[in-house]
Amino acid sequence: MIVDVHCHAFGCAEHIGEPFRSESARAHGGEVDLTTHREHYHNTSPADTRTIVIGGKARRSGLWVDDTSIRDLVAREPDRLIGYLSVDPTQPGWQDEMRYGHQELGLRGIKLMPMYAGFDPADPAYDPLFAYAEEHGLPLLVHTGTTFVSTAVLHWARPVHLDEVAIRHPELPMVLAHMGHPYEGECLAVIRKHQNVYADVSALHYRPFQLWHSLRLAQDYGVTHKLLFGSDYPFTTVNDSIDGLRAVARVPGIPGLPPLDPDKIERIIDQPALKLLRLE
Repeated sequence: MIVDVHCHAFGCAEHIGEPFRSESARAHGGEVDLTTHREHYHNTSPADTRTIVIGGKARRSGLWVDDTSIRDLVAREPDRLIGYLSVDPTQPGWQDEMRYGHQELGLRGIKLMPMYAGFDPADPAYDPLFAYAEEHGLPLLVHTGTTFVSTAVLHWARPVHLDEVAIRHPELPMVLAHMGHPYEGECLAVIRKHQNVYADVSALHYRPFQLWHSLRLAQDYGVTHKLLFGSDYPFTTVNDSIDGLRAVARVPGIPGLPPLDPDKIERIIDQPALKLLRLE
């Protein structure tokens, strides 16, 4: 069974505004259709794929997906989908939204976008968010790494900020998205030292050298077991992501250095992410 820990659900017109929409063409060299289609997702994924589906809230960057839309989507495919709520803690009423998404809508994790929303995740002012998630067993998916959105604050995307959060909340499962690219080394340093902090490999295969280099760093640091599979749909698909991982696993590597271990790459693809994140 494949577990995709990073799949978006956008209704587009009502969810994505400016500058997010117009600047998304910078993502990987061309315009991206940000409207998500479940049939397309299924047709480009193995039949037994389980999916963590997220929306996103970041008023600063023009992204706002109401949590009820995620609840409704999951209700149509409860055997395949696990829904996360989203929080923008720079906005009034965020704590009420968080409790509603969890307690009333039944969503099982939290998506955070510090860079897009423009906040320091390590600021103790946000500890109530992390304490609530830790207390109620809600794993976090946190955007780390670069972006195409001009208004986003790149500094708050660095994985090192989550180190402080993990120190204060050691029982809170967290996934750092996209291996924190281009701060992969920083990301690996964080996931190595915290038992419940992981990274996903989503949205990296279309930069094959970067993916190869990141995976070699993970292999050298002995943390490939802390890497979870993710697609970042609709920016790419599950099948393309799997094919991209296997393609870089076949690269001979740099003369004089060991290549990637293909067995470790297969284990990333087959990670029991739901068990690791305490979602089963």
